[in-house]
Amino acid sequence: MQEVDLNWIAILVAAIVPMVLGALWYSNALFARPWMRAVDRTEDELKGAGRGYVLSAIAALFMSYALARIVRWAEVDDLWNGALVGLLVWVGFVATVLAVTTYFGGRPRALWFINAGYQLVALVLVGAIHGVWD
Repeated sequence: MQEVDLNWIAILVAAIVPMVLGALWYSNALFARPWMRAVDRTEDELKGAGRGYVLSAIAALFMSYALARIVRWAEVDDLWNGALVGLLVWVGFVATVLAVTTYFGGRPRALWFINAGYQLVALVLVGAIHGVWD
């Protein structure tokens, strides 16, 4: 595997983006209610989800690291192409996998739109950060 120099500060800062975005995206101000309907859960059932937040933080860190490597391998050094890398990762992997698991899991289409939309915005933003900063 080709060795690439990584900016660890950028990786850590970019990992914060999905956490902040997720807090907003899945809040009552945006998609909390339709998401809870789609997964058939209540607010009371979701209280005390501390482990979920830890898992989300770890996942965001790994996602940021992986996207940083892809951006470096692609020799991207600007915001727009970094965002494009995030978009391509979303289209090629996230959107497709979520579509299949949502369909075969018998979940409502709205759940795909909510979850895939969050991932799209997160990956484009993280890709843009790495495109500019790495």
